[in-house]
Amino acid sequence: MVLEIKLSNFFSINDEVILDLRAGNINTAKSKTLAKNTFDYEGTEVLKNVAIYGANASGKSNIIKSIRFCNAMVYESHKHNENTVFNFKPFKFNKYSNKPSKYAIRFVINGIEYKYAFSLNRTQILTESLYYYPKGRKAKVFERDENAGKTKREKYSFGTSVIKRPFDVAENTSNKTLYISRASQMDREIPKAMFNFFHRDFILHHSNYSKSNLNFLVNSYKNQLLTALQYADSDIIDFKINFSKEKGKSLKANLDTEEAFFVEEEMEKVELKTFHRFSPKVAFDFNEESLGTQKLFFMMLTIIDIVRNNKTLLIDEIEDSLHPKIVEYILELFNASAKAQLIFSTHNTNLLDLNKFRKDQIWFVNKKKDGGSDLYSLYDYSDFRDTMDLEKAYLQGRFDSIPIINDAVENLHSIID
Repeated sequence: MVLEIKLSNFFSINDEVILDLRAGNINTAKSKTLAKNTFDYEGTEVLKNVAIYGANASGKSNIIKSIRFCNAMVYESHKHNENTVFNFKPFKFNKYSNKPSKYAIRFVINGIEYKYAFSLNRTQILTESLYYYPKGRKAKVFERDENAGKTKREKYSFGTSVIKRPFDVAENTSNKTLYISRASQMDREIPKAMFNFFHRDFILHHSNYSKSNLNFLVNSYKNQLLTALQYADSDIIDFKINFSKEKGKSLKANLDTEEAFFVEEEMEKVELKTFHRFSPKVAFDFNEESLGTQKLFFMMLTIIDIVRNNKTLLIDEIEDSLHPKIVEYILELFNASAKAQLIFSTHNTNLLDLNKFRKDQIWFVNKKKDGGSDLYSLYDYSDFRDTMDLEKAYLQGRFDSIPIINDAVENLHSIID
């Protein structure tokens, strides 16, 4: 589970923003009816759903993109070479390009809380640290500062007997690589648990499948998927999926000679057929289904695995191609789970209803005067009562984070004429 995420100097985010999934102290009658929206972790209530609202270009998608980049660094950075340039950009104004970008996350694996952080620029890791709380007491796993000296023993410090032969890993860790990523590759227990959390339990996309993963999910959850689709008013009653290989040509490039050429190779092919209630023997190619049905099919396949196994899912603009009722259905699936979590951005104001969400589940992103993105929660507005109309207040600009539209008739005519 995820407890807290901190970001600074990524894309449109300049100063630190904090996304806190620990529930606030809300004891109203309405919040008590929403007990299913949270779960307990050692006496702390944790949120199952978090919605992020904001105007176009406010930076809400950059919140999602930054988390995706930082999480992927954990399980991919051991592949980096000397010429690697990290796939993000720091904030462009006020000399932030000369400042480090920072990421920190608090999360729980197997009942133990961890606090992990790193900083970097576009070409190297600058600092990295990991603490954990066995038996509820804080203990250092390691700290790293690439500017602390020239030798690995000057740059790294370790907790007692937490990672076996820790300097063996450090000697094999370049400034392009996170220590955790290399340590996992070198079979160290805590780093391996972290690798699995970021790779398997914190899901960054709802339908980004490898062949083996798609095959596993289909074989594991076919019946549950069909049931879930039918509860969502789909008339798909069966489907068949076939994996095959076919020969084709792909474009390759030789960077030394600057020549491009085609290579014939075998490529994976996935064929998906659906069958409908009206005529159950007639097969439909999957691309004949609506975009909404296609998205719901693969999204639901991912979500079933997540809610059954208490994972965390990150989605940008959840309502894309989906009816608002389907979005509500997805949220209720997470609420019905034991400890699954969903972090999503949206423009769907129908969800701005305090009969559906607690105040601490609603977050806003707003563009500041300096061009940076700010992130804050409805929970910060102590004067906003549960009885007020949240959707109306949002659209009226009570919380900023909406576009300011000047649609006076004379302005419209200045465009048309």
